[in-house]
Amino acid sequence: MLTIQFVPYTEIEDLSPAKKIRKLLNIVKEDKIVLLEGRLSKQEEAELIEKTMESITARFKGIEIAVVYPERKDLDLFKKMKVGLVNSLLGDRQGFTVIGPATIVKEIKKDPNRVQLFTKNSRNSKKKG
Repeated sequence: MLTIQFVPYTEIEDLSPAKKIRKLLNIVKEDKIVLLEGRLSKQEEAELIEKTMESITARFKGIEIAVVYPERKDLDLFKKMKVGLVNSLLGDRQGFTVIGPATIVKEIKKDPNRVQLFTKNSRNSKKKG
């Protein structure tokens, strides 16, 4: 069974970077795919990858991560200022982040119109024959 856990930005916004990462990693270590509203900072994302590497065991093989962020290059100056103001007031809530355990998630592909999450065959599935 595949479990996706939604984590609203409000659930992590007041946490320190270390606590954010610990919270997200703990969910992923439960073999759940995290759908995080918004995104981590570049520094937090790098720290997440570092902590993941330190946590690799025979059972926990690492993570797959993808950040989906709407890039709007065709905005005029007023709209860019408005988007910048909203981001500064609300934090990094635009877009979303997908984090999954490498034992379940084979690959995450993204393009402007969709996100594709490819999973591995369940290790508990029975072969038909």
